[in-house]
Amino acid sequence: MKTKLSERGVHAASGIKVETDSVFPVIGICGRRSGLKPALRGIVRGGVILFSALLALNFTLTAKPFNVLDFGAKGDGATPDTAAIQHAIDAATGDGGQVLIPRSRQFLVATLVLKGGIDFHLDGELVISTNQSDYASDGVITASNATNLHITGSGKISGRSLSFMTGYDATNEWWLFKDWRPKMFVLTGCTNLVVRDITFGDAPLWGLHMLGCQNVLVDNVTVNNRLAVPNCDGIDPDHCRDVEIRNCHLTCGDDAIVIKSTRQTNDFGPCANIHVHDCVIRTQDAGLKIGTETTGDIHDIVFERCKILSGSRGLCIQLRDEGNISNVVFRDIQFTSRYYSYPWWGRGEAISLTAIPRLPTTKIGTLRNIQIQNVTGSAENSVRINGTADSRIQDVILENVSVKLDRWTKYGGDVFDNRPTRVFDPIETHDTPGFSIRCADDVTLKNCSVTWGRNLPDYFTSALEAESVTGLRLTGFKGGAAHPNRDPDIFIH
Repeated sequence: MKTKLSERGVHAASGIKVETDSVFPVIGICGRRSGLKPALRGIVRGGVILFSALLALNFTLTAKPFNVLDFGAKGDGATPDTAAIQHAIDAATGDGGQVLIPRSRQFLVATLVLKGGIDFHLDGELVISTNQSDYASDGVITASNATNLHITGSGKISGRSLSFMTGYDATNEWWLFKDWRPKMFVLTGCTNLVVRDITFGDAPLWGLHMLGCQNVLVDNVTVNNRLAVPNCDGIDPDHCRDVEIRNCHLTCGDDAIVIKSTRQTNDFGPCANIHVHDCVIRTQDAGLKIGTETTGDIHDIVFERCKILSGSRGLCIQLRDEGNISNVVFRDIQFTSRYYSYPWWGRGEAISLTAIPRLPTTKIGTLRNIQIQNVTGSAENSVRINGTADSRIQDVILENVSVKLDRWTKYGGDVFDNRPTRVFDPIETHDTPGFSIRCADDVTLKNCSVTWGRNLPDYFTSALEAESVTGLRLTGFKGGAAHPNRDPDIFIH
């Protein structure tokens, strides 16, 4: 094996294996050798379960129409139409009816409670009320334990987000929100749920929140939120199973598609068997994400064939609680990740896999069996794999991952974003290597590469920096230091 090493040499007991086609200087290696464990053993099985479960959802209900105008709705955009539309929903329930929101009309609404067995067909526009007293809950479109519920149509829901804001903070470049603002959707405990073709936007808070749902298809949904409004997530499967999200276009200030397990009084079970594919995303937070709420297990997740046009982190897993995350695949994804103003989450990391306790009392779970394949992008910060002493990240494979690091925004750099945590520095001063790996075991980089752009600040450093890592395996790794006269290509503590 011909490997170019620095003059300081390599410790014989190191945990790094370098294949013959990798040539670079290496300094300061320490740690034990550890073989790579088989990763993602259950993901193929999970994919089969997922697709077989969703086949039954790919149909269109043939249903008797219940036009909301026939139930007293005005559709003038000014008269409250919540009660009339709810009457139509109640009448359609049991008949397998289609509740029709007709085109060329605007309907002013607050909380609507959808029922099982109906197609809520939106061709016109729903405009949400800005008066909290009009709402029966914290959601606009809601459902509880509904079976065979469809939400379809070519219409849209307008969230009027700025009416729920107190003003614009020009210094921090975001809108400041009032004490109360509703979610666009709260769909709880639903089975055989289809959300297809609709558009919603200008959301004041989370968008499509699905809690404890099973057998779900979200197809060709468009989200048009304001980029400067905080917390306006796009699509949030929360404690959900057997979910497919496909062909969606999302613009939102917060996370675009985020899988989570929030803390609940009821046991909604894990998040599992979720397939996200062929989506186009623009956000000021993470494009494709798991976390930060991870109180229950999350496993067998596939993200693929997506484009992240902009975000503060491209691909992101944030383990912060007691749940375990395992068997996750990201593949065939393009991204751009950059810095934004201080309050926004993320600091331009290309990829961010972190296991950091939320609180000093948190008994944090594990993050393992992660595979990232055929991913390319430009970023202002590192590919980051960061465990802690209490939760070392295990069994990670990055294959054909290529990142170009550059600086093109005006915001300060030289940091990592650890939020939310009260255990470590929320914003940590840290240099910017191409790949940063800390407190991890059995990590493989296969045919991965780092290139550097034109603007190279002093804190841009090595192509790879590793600290407290065992079982690190490099095959065909390419890339040198940003400042080769100062830093080694690879620096391992």
